[in-house]
Amino acid sequence: MISIVVPCYNEEESIMLFYKEMEKIRKKIFVDFEYIFINDGSKDKTLSILRDLAKKDNDQVRYISFSRNFGKESALYAGLKFSTGSYVTVMDVDLQDPPELLPEMLRLIREEEYDCIGTRRVSREGEPLLRSLFAKQFYRIINRISDTEIVDGARDYRLMTRQMVNAILEITEYNRFSKGIFSWIGFKTKYLEYKNIERIKGETTWSFWSLFKYSLDGIIAFSEAPLSFAALVGIFSFLLAIIMMFVVAIRTLLFDDPTSGWTSLVVIILGIGGLQLFCMGIIGKYLGKTYLETKKRPIYIVKETENDIK
Repeated sequence: MISIVVPCYNEEESIMLFYKEMEKIRKKIFVDFEYIFINDGSKDKTLSILRDLAKKDNDQVRYISFSRNFGKESALYAGLKFSTGSYVTVMDVDLQDPPELLPEMLRLIREEEYDCIGTRRVSREGEPLLRSLFAKQFYRIINRISDTEIVDGARDYRLMTRQMVNAILEITEYNRFSKGIFSWIGFKTKYLEYKNIERIKGETTWSFWSLFKYSLDGIIAFSEAPLSFAALVGIFSFLLAIIMMFVVAIRTLLFDDPTSGWTSLVVIILGIGGLQLFCMGIIGKYLGKTYLETKKRPIYIVKETENDIK
């Protein structure tokens, strides 16, 4: 059986279209499906549609409804935790993850003994130019400063063995970055490439700012390079101060020309002060993430499941 984990946030227009497309695939590959829809605090009719679908197909369809919006990372973790299949796949409900790749993914795992078959986009047609530019730069930066390789264009859409899923569930950190976790745990992985597919219905809830914050979370979660950068800035500032001290002393003793100038002094103070605040901000981000981890808050809170309507 394949467990299909599907995070949903305000996806009332896409759920039934996704379900119908996946049923076509199920009939082709003759494998049982277990749908696990996660309602991540939706404000539209997503939950009522999931209730109706679970009643209609109570052998295959399950759902988890959160008490509020906890984010996609929490939804992914909950779906993996509730899954029971021998294989587990993570998919977006908007059909940007092509279901027709699933038979080939299953074949590769069975015949070539892969632990995971992932997918990656080789184009970003239809995506805003600024978002595409920043996405490429993010992958370039994080792969230079992190020991964990994150494949450019890699999607959360992948088919995994139960062994790999269990390994992911052992990572219970509160601040999650699944793309990094998938790579960090290892296992034999192959990527299938495809061109970008636009949403069938609705609008994305990922704004540029939310993606930017998500990328920062990924950098902080899988790299200590920003901390090293802050330390290097401090060392450079100290060495520069020593050099300038000698320069001022020599000018005063040999040329009787003490350094003067209120403007230059203010510029230096503001410059050094700005660098200090910037470095403190970097340290503060790491400290804040550590603070959240020490609270041991749950990654998500379940309000309702399909069992509550039976």
